[in-house]
Amino acid sequence: MSMFRIVGLQILATAIVSLAAWPLGGSAAAISALLGGAACFVPNGMFALRLAIASRRPQGTSAAAFFVGEFVKVGSTVGLLALIAWAYRDVVWLALIVAVIAALKSYLIAFLWR
Repeated sequence: MSMFRIVGLQILATAIVSLAAWPLGGSAAAISALLGGAACFVPNGMFALRLAIASRRPQGTSAAAFFVGEFVKVGSTVGLLALIAWAYRDVVWLALIVAVIAALKSYLIAFLWR
């Protein structure tokens, strides 16, 4: 399964959690869920794009480049979550955390689906 499909599943999981959060916690919960999921799927999408571009090069990509990219992806996710906590004063933590978990568990859904 391609990385882009997993990113698509992360976006879908984020949308589902956000739609479920809206009637339960209002617009602040829905926005919190969208932001939490985006903090996961945006860095993952950028990493998938970087890997796709690197795979088209004749020499391919190295394991070191993969691990550096993974480190940057995780750091970006943590940084985005910190930015959300700092910038969005109406954050609903439960909605944000559920969306992050749902986005991160999309890998498991993709694995079981296969």
